[in-house]
Amino acid sequence: MLISAIKPRRKGLSALFLDGEYVCELDTQTLIENRFDVGREIGDDELHEIIALSNERRAKNKALWLISYRDHSKKELKDKIKRTCDEASAEKAVERMEELGLVDDEDYARRYAKKLLSQKKMTKRAAMFELSRKGIDKETAEAALDEIDVDYRENIREIIDRKYPNISDEKIKRRAVAALQRLGYGWDDIRTVLEEYESI
Repeated sequence: MLISAIKPRRKGLSALFLDGEYVCELDTQTLIENRFDVGREIGDDELHEIIALSNERRAKNKALWLISYRDHSKKELKDKIKRTCDEASAEKAVERMEELGLVDDEDYARRYAKKLLSQKKMTKRAAMFELSRKGIDKETAEAALDEIDVDYRENIREIIDRKYPNISDEKIKRRAVAALQRLGYGWDDIRTVLEEYESI
């Protein structure tokens, strides 16, 4: 097969034409490094190899871009990369990010657990569910959550004071209870705190 044309595209990609036919878009830097020039003859093996190399570079670039934006768990990062690359390239990119210390599920779990419990005022049970959704395994999630002390009743008071100042209104009270239950708070803790407000 003869490379008949290489045409620049957006985002560092180039369109590869073989024997006058468009084949695919590849990473431009990968084409340059592997001396894929117009007029060169290539075989099927070379084509498959350059596609794989291009996909790996694109996956790594995507991983670096995502990580520069915010922290990700390994699963979350892989899932996002897979939207634009094949699974094998996504897997390799995530492994590389882990080798470089840019992705660390234990560190991510600790920081995300702290955010869920301290800022979002979730219970450990609700936070456990959120961590599992991000691909954090049960043991890692439990270890991260065990490091944090939480006073559920104090959290309930803070949520009520901040979001439901008119808690004596029955409609607002029902909304507050529903919201607290969604955050994982049990009825006993909710009722105990509500009784404090009723006695004021």
